[in-house]
Amino acid sequence: MARLAGGGAKTGPATFLKPGDRVFEFKDIEILQDIVKAGGFRAAAQKYDLSQSAISSRVSALEKKLGILLFDRSNRQVRLTAAGLRFLEEAQRLLRARDRIWQELTHPGELSGTVRIGVAETIVHTILTGMLNKLKNDYAKVRFELSVDTSSQLATLLADDVLDVAILLRDSVPQGAVAVPLRPVQLGWYCTESMDLPDHPLSLGELAKHAIVTFPKGTLPFREVESIFSAPDISPPALHGSASLSTVKHLVSGGFGIGVLPVLMAESTSWDEHIKSIPVRDEARLSELHFVISYFPERNREIGEAVSQAARLFDHNDL
Repeated sequence: MARLAGGGAKTGPATFLKPGDRVFEFKDIEILQDIVKAGGFRAAAQKYDLSQSAISSRVSALEKKLGILLFDRSNRQVRLTAAGLRFLEEAQRLLRARDRIWQELTHPGELSGTVRIGVAETIVHTILTGMLNKLKNDYAKVRFELSVDTSSQLATLLADDVLDVAILLRDSVPQGAVAVPLRPVQLGWYCTESMDLPDHPLSLGELAKHAIVTFPKGTLPFREVESIFSAPDISPPALHGSASLSTVKHLVSGGFGIGVLPVLMAESTSWDEHIKSIPVRDEARLSELHFVISYFPERNREIGEAVSQAARLFDHNDL
């Protein structure tokens, strides 16, 4: 029997199992989850109306079958070993698969449980609230677990089944995943309202005189901004990146520098930030961002289609 990687201490040789023997049951996984959540065996025992010794014996029997220690019992706080953490992460996938199968067979069309959605921060400041309100109203039994990250990181999490659905840049979609397009997101140049600007659209040279703050380094917008100022006749500006677009907007409002932001976010009336648009020449205009809703249909077709429908309903509505 294959061993779990993770560097956990071994309990000795795993129990010899014959073909057809069960190594563990779903109840074992649920008990492990409850022990971790409660921080000890006693609370889990109370939930299942069992003695603490019965819970401890069940865990010990599972450890013997697996041939690894699941918990570090060296101090008063019970914690998973590295191998225990790996086992629980993998086993939880089985629980989710079980729940999905049961849901699809017994309650077709009715979603429930936890849905893990990852979004790029641009989406947070544009369609996220409307989308989630729609999903909450349509699927009252669903709980949402949100992650906000760069598109490249979201793609990795989606491929690794850490996320069910991701809204990310089109170029980052992992192989084999569906990509439902959203309308392009326009980017614009902005500065604090108190900044005096020439009456004409600004050139690259004029923009380069200011510190520039924008999307984080490594993202498509950062690379494009970096690229347009690479001409030999332009002095490269101080280019600052931030993973938080709300921070970018706050810095621009405070006069730290000029900034590149999604137009819908920058001009939203819900933001109490005093910034204004900077007219620029064509040479300084930036490419639109193309976001998509992405998911693996073999794993999450139903929720993927539900998120896609809700997202597109609020795509570029007035904020």
